[in-house]
Amino acid sequence: MKSKKKHRGSQEKDFTGGKSLAPQCDYVESTGDKEIDKKVLALAEELSSGDRGCMLAEMMMNAVKTARGVVTDGDYKMMNRTFKEMRHANEVFAPYRDRRKVAVFGSARTKPEEDEYQTAVKFCQRLTEEGYMTITGAGPGIMAAGNEGAGKEDSFGLNINLPFETSANEFIDNDPKLIDFDYFFTRKLSFVKEADAGVAFPGGVGTMDELFEALTLIQTGKATVYPIVLVDAKGGTYWKFWMQFMNEHLMRLNLISETDFALFKITDDIEEAVEEIVQFYSNFHSYRYVGDKLVLRIEKPLTEASLEKLATDFKDISKDGVIEQTTALKEEVYEDDLADMTRIVLLHKRRDFGRLRMLIDALNVAETV
Repeated sequence: MKSKKKHRGSQEKDFTGGKSLAPQCDYVESTGDKEIDKKVLALAEELSSGDRGCMLAEMMMNAVKTARGVVTDGDYKMMNRTFKEMRHANEVFAPYRDRRKVAVFGSARTKPEEDEYQTAVKFCQRLTEEGYMTITGAGPGIMAAGNEGAGKEDSFGLNINLPFETSANEFIDNDPKLIDFDYFFTRKLSFVKEADAGVAFPGGVGTMDELFEALTLIQTGKATVYPIVLVDAKGGTYWKFWMQFMNEHLMRLNLISETDFALFKITDDIEEAVEEIVQFYSNFHSYRYVGDKLVLRIEKPLTEASLEKLATDFKDISKDGVIEQTTALKEEVYEDDLADMTRIVLLHKRRDFGRLRMLIDALNVAETV
């Protein structure tokens, strides 16, 4: 029987870079009309409060400015559709914040009888046993394999409306966790925002797009570091030759850094692929920025010796060379479900995120109290 492990605490990602918003709504722009501003602020205060009220006011101000500005009908429709798609996706994912999720990518052309398809089915079955839900693009091929392996109850489908693919695969079709998108960019945002890991099977242009999107966002610090696993069928060479390209045409020309290779793992072993994800969250839970401070939450505190070794081995990614172990910072008091977790805090240089991945790996194998 499939287990339904839950993971402690909200998995909401911090895309704000640690920025604290002014409590007096100082950051809210004007529509250019003081009377309209007053009405908008009053309505926002009536509908919400605190920081959310300020953000609601800003959103409403922007909508008014757009309506009164010089925009085409097409742009107006696109902005509206974008917001609607983001809102709807958030509503669908919201009830499942206590379950970690893995985004699975791969070719839509892979047939059920092919080894890659069967590998994806088995891999997603194992993910479900470990308590993870699966997110796919809802189409055929590897996407169908992911939904088949996870089962409808533990699947999400992020379908893109295309003229040549009119419906979702049978394993997610008509499920309330199936979301239709008109735009690739809102769909890809949901993949990155909602996933706690990304897994790619052999695929074409779309698979490369999704893989490099995730790598780029993580490499530049625009998305949270999480495991990226590139999985082949047993004995497959797809990712072997991809790696050859990365080494011979990117690394050799100094277009990427050696530590960027820490951001992903290549394997043709299902258990190794699953372990790469499970191990990543064995002690490490999540991180966020509080101003200039990088705050990593861990389930169990490190011993003094382990912390000292960590501070020595990774002083290069800290602005002042200091890495501390603390309780929750005062700025995190509203995160009640995470308040009792130990924190590892440093002034992060916000570059070389491959080294940050190495730090998380070190946290997971360090001796704990």
